[in-house]
Amino acid sequence: MQFPASDILKPYVQGYWIMAVDRDLTNEVFYPSGFVDFAIKISSGNVITLINGRPIDMPKVEVLGQITQPTRLTVTKGTTILIARLYPHANSLFFPNPISDFTNHSIDLADVFGEESNDFYYQLMETNVTEQKVRALDSFLVQRLKKSKTAHHKLIIVEQICRSIRADSESFNIKTLSDQYGISERYIQKLFLDNVGITPKLFSNIHRFNKSLQLIQSGDLPLTSIAYDCGYYDQAHFIKEFKKFTGLTPSEVRVLQAVS
Repeated sequence: MQFPASDILKPYVQGYWIMAVDRDLTNEVFYPSGFVDFAIKISSGNVITLINGRPIDMPKVEVLGQITQPTRLTVTKGTTILIARLYPHANSLFFPNPISDFTNHSIDLADVFGEESNDFYYQLMETNVTEQKVRALDSFLVQRLKKSKTAHHKLIIVEQICRSIRADSESFNIKTLSDQYGISERYIQKLFLDNVGITPKLFSNIHRFNKSLQLIQSGDLPLTSIAYDCGYYDQAHFIKEFKKFTGLTPSEVRVLQAVS
């Protein structure tokens, strides 16, 4: 079930999703998305996120940072989660920390905002109506947006660079970006670590990975063709990069897709 963000948030929040789990999930592959997710457990049930072999129990309100390492989920039947997905350029509007602090981590929002987080959670849980829970989350993010002191021009630059990378992730070149935007390579790196949570090169690699994943899951193109279509040097490079993010080879993911 999906809900749109309010108009003021649409440039920064992709939307809201309700994920209701109707069966036990064990060691489910979680693919890196290039986004930071804001997740709230709105039912009983348990979620364990295993990031590069490190188990983390999901708190009541979670900030799931950029994922760049093999990650698995174990979720009990009956668990329901409300998720807000933030656009990569907009993360720093909602959190005081450099977003790289969250990379490859599941962070309890109470560790970031303290009592404000608890007040928000209890307010959201006062209603059993899903739409009202979504509105409470939307209202919380609007309030965080209004409190933000981040310079807007930085967000515009980060958003533009993100778009440039997505448009040409097969041939990433930070010097080209530096020349195009008239800012140093070092400053671009800092902008991305502070706002997106990962380097621009890693952001490009995750976007390329997701393009290859969509091709694997949506058709029967040969894996060699997918590798070249997505800008990998060769099949070995494709397998190495893919496995770095998932712990699986492209052919193993194709098998998982066939039996799911």
